[in-house]
Amino acid sequence: MSAFKRILSYARPYSRFWPGYLAFSILSVIFGVVNYALIKPLLEVLFDPDAVEKFSAMPEFSLTVDYFYGVFQYYLTRILEASGPLKGLMFVCVVLIITSFLSNLTRFLSQKILVNMKTYVMKNIRTDLFNKITRLNVDYFKQKRTGDILSSVSNDVNEVQNSVASSFHILFREPLLIIGFLIGLFYMSPKLTILTLITLPISAFVIGAVTRKLKRGATRTQALMGQIISHFEEAISGVRIIKAFNAQKYVRDHFDRTNEEHKNVSRAMYTRQELASPLSEFLGISVAAAVLFYGGILQMKGELGMSLSGFIVYIAFYWRVLEPSKAIAAAYSNVQKGLVSGNRIFAILDAEPSICKADNPVHISEFKESVEYRHVSFKYSTDYVLKDISITIPKGRMVAVVGPSGAGKSTLADLLPRFYDVTDGGIFIDGTDIRQYYPKELISLMGIVTQEAILFNDTVRNNITFGMDDVPDEDVIRAARIANAHEFITQMPEGYDTNIGDRGGKLSGGQRQRIAIARAVLKNPPILILDEATSALDTESERLVQDALTKLMENRTSIVIAHRLSTIQHADEILVMKEGRIVERGSHSELLASGGLYSHLCEMQTFS
Repeated sequence: MSAFKRILSYARPYSRFWPGYLAFSILSVIFGVVNYALIKPLLEVLFDPDAVEKFSAMPEFSLTVDYFYGVFQYYLTRILEASGPLKGLMFVCVVLIITSFLSNLTRFLSQKILVNMKTYVMKNIRTDLFNKITRLNVDYFKQKRTGDILSSVSNDVNEVQNSVASSFHILFREPLLIIGFLIGLFYMSPKLTILTLITLPISAFVIGAVTRKLKRGATRTQALMGQIISHFEEAISGVRIIKAFNAQKYVRDHFDRTNEEHKNVSRAMYTRQELASPLSEFLGISVAAAVLFYGGILQMKGELGMSLSGFIVYIAFYWRVLEPSKAIAAAYSNVQKGLVSGNRIFAILDAEPSICKADNPVHISEFKESVEYRHVSFKYSTDYVLKDISITIPKGRMVAVVGPSGAGKSTLADLLPRFYDVTDGGIFIDGTDIRQYYPKELISLMGIVTQEAILFNDTVRNNITFGMDDVPDEDVIRAARIANAHEFITQMPEGYDTNIGDRGGKLSGGQRQRIAIARAVLKNPPILILDEATSALDTESERLVQDALTKLMENRTSIVIAHRLSTIQHADEILVMKEGRIVERGSHSELLASGGLYSHLCEMQTFS
């Protein structure tokens, strides 16, 4: 139950919940026990007023059951003697109504506190989960399926809320009810109650055997739900490709297989879950029959020590023990299923970041001299994708990286902002290994523009000022002008306050890219990383974007990854990569003259 304790820990500090909850719960149990205890005098007044136990004097005060019972019987005695059975019946009914009202009022107040705790717990879990996802490194998301992560964020969190958090009141209040009514049972007949305590664990053992199997089924169900969400995510994001290749049947069949398996596993799990309640009721009836049988034997021997009305109250108390016991059994089965979801959530929360801050990190606020790759090698798993890379990029120079697909160009750029850490060697900025800098301060030196412009479902203004607060309008407009974006932004329905849709879906590719460039301009970083920023654009959009990039790169240190070699002819140095190594380096004219791989790539493209 470590996962349950961990979920509960999100309610800290407990002092805001538990004192009031325990106080109201105990009062609710006390008034609830009194409600059932009033059945005895109610029956006696109705059917045998002479059997009512008479108290001629008020008992001496003490915090005992006998004292409060004596006070009630004293007033009932006086009313019966003065006004007759009808008034006595009215007195018992009024007391019953008052105690019932108080029992339900205190129960509501305790439930209200638990509702506050449940919502507080779920808010904290969601906050921690979101914060963790935003802190995790890029490599984590390459290893995990998007569907599994989204399933944990949505289904698993809801499952924890609906099963674990919603069972708090059962797991904490119902035991108090059981204790309260067991005390009443012991008070009325110790012999019968001992039999009850012997038989109840048998029921708990049988029900526990059923619920243990629920956990295994829930684990498989949640894993399959992650796959199902992955199918939906892929179907939505890849709808154009699915239709273009007439692959609807293929993706549907693939989805149907997963969905069918999820149905079968869920059916078996829910069948076991539904079995818990009728099984517990059957076992409860069986135990009740044993209690009645044993009580009948004691009555025949004259050892029961209770009147008929007292025995009826005893049975009522016994049923009130069974009801919370059944509720706990059902809640336990729900909790087992919910804890599987809790463990999936904690697997994300406990994920260790692969990029760690140094023990004594160094501050960096400006870029002064150079970026240097010293004998850098890198591998994602087993095979090296970069092999012994050594580059020096002085401040203010533009270095272009070209080569065939899979040569390691993007990986080379991803190592600089520490999306990944090098396997061998080191990367140095101003002579210090980047692993020694504060990660946030390191990344603040860089602006990144990728082939796919990453935009958010927000306004144009908020996408340009992303990550920055209180940016003046004139700065936003200046950045948009430099990025050749101001003209089309002002033509939008609400200008800079126009929402651009999910991933900027309301914009063209060139427009999205220019907004991404405006974002980089506004950040004003000394180091730029341009990863094939124009390769997916048409000729007109490429011209506008390239013009914006040229303005952006002025007086900055730039690493430009390009497929279209026409965009990097004026680079200070061009690196040609193949199979993870630098095979050529030099200026455009030098590499053309050498007649190597770069010259071959140029021949395959038409320069303007």
